[in-house]
Amino acid sequence: MAHFREVIEIVGTAVEVAGVAIMVVGATIAMVRFLFLRGGITVNAYRLCRQDVGRAILLGLEFLVAGDIIDTVVVDPTLDSVIVLGLIVLIRTFLSFTLHLEVEHRWPWQHSEAEDVAHHPPPSKV
Repeated sequence: MAHFREVIEIVGTAVEVAGVAIMVVGATIAMVRFLFLRGGITVNAYRLCRQDVGRAILLGLEFLVAGDIIDTVVVDPTLDSVIVLGLIVLIRTFLSFTLHLEVEHRWPWQHSEAEDVAHHPPPSKV
């Protein structure tokens, strides 16, 4: 059982490291695109850069939450660690919702106009 716990602890840490790496690499790519590939620094390029960084943070947060869940449930399942996990998940969920609203200009549970058209095409004119 101790070997299993060590393996899961390594997996949890690897997932958390992947989350941080996703945020760093995503932000770096967004900055490179902003500075070199978008035809100069414009208002539109700035908006797209913010969206790219926001998406990287959102994806990275998902990995960090997964890593925290793995660590808490398998490695250290005490009441204190579960309470701390709950607070971390609550804070990260709030961040995810607000970042999603900032990036997509809609709440996560709302469909975009493109999704609405794909799922419910307008009636054909006959």
